[in-house]
Amino acid sequence: AAAPAGQGLNVAGATVAVPGLLDRENGLVRRAPNLGWTDVPVSTLLRDALPDLPIPAGHDNEANLAALAELWFGDGARHGGFIHVSGEIGIGAGIVMDGQVLRGTHGFAGELGHLIAEPGGAPCTCGGRGCLEQSAGQDAILRAAGLPAVTATTAAKPDGPIKALIALLERSDPRALAALDGAGRALGATLASAVNLVDPGAIVLGGIFSPLAPWIRPAVEAALAEGGGSLRTEVPPVVASELAGNAAVLGAAGVVIERVIGHPALLLPS
Repeated sequence: AAAPAGQGLNVAGATVAVPGLLDRENGLVRRAPNLGWTDVPVSTLLRDALPDLPIPAGHDNEANLAALAELWFGDGARHGGFIHVSGEIGIGAGIVMDGQVLRGTHGFAGELGHLIAEPGGAPCTCGGRGCLEQSAGQDAILRAAGLPAVTATTAAKPDGPIKALIALLERSDPRALAALDGAGRALGATLASAVNLVDPGAIVLGGIFSPLAPWIRPAVEAALAEGGGSLRTEVPPVVASELAGNAAVLGAAGVVIERVIGHPALLLPS
């Protein structure tokens, strides 16, 4: 809150984007495999860390927040329903239908990265085998391209592994191109089933898939056409989000703005 205070601004609220299965009713992160979290009481932790906010701090799944950002600040509204694919170390999907995020009975909908892409394949952090993340997640792509996996240090660097990967792709490096083709085909084949299930108006590539779109999109489109063309006259367009890695942050801010607009009395002095 120090930076806004220096500009004469007050922080109204906060929303934290979490990569995992959230039990929003009980304020728990049930599972976040890539963080090693199980049953973390995130609501209590946020309340203790940010006790003085006019609007209590909240939390949501990062893929859902990214999808909301695409709806509110990107091109999502013109697509009607869409699947926003958030590519990072893991892969999540925010499914938007009728202007709302599809959350499922327990709030766990959208775990695209843990759909089986290769039965009996590589073990996954979730405990399964052959999950899509092991074929098309960030580390899988970097490994296939001959680059080191992302670490906490390199992820924050502007010249990190994804930038290095793009440099290889721009030079038409065969190994890097093959890595994107393989990841794109795995992603597209998995999305083909999702297309037949929820009938979206578009597939939106977000996160690292956005800057990688020129190289991964052709394979995604080809796999979609092969796996999802039988039930629709045409497969949905595959587009790159202009919000890219900022989507979850924008979505989190949008949730706070929505609460302020819906309940402005929350900002009045008590």
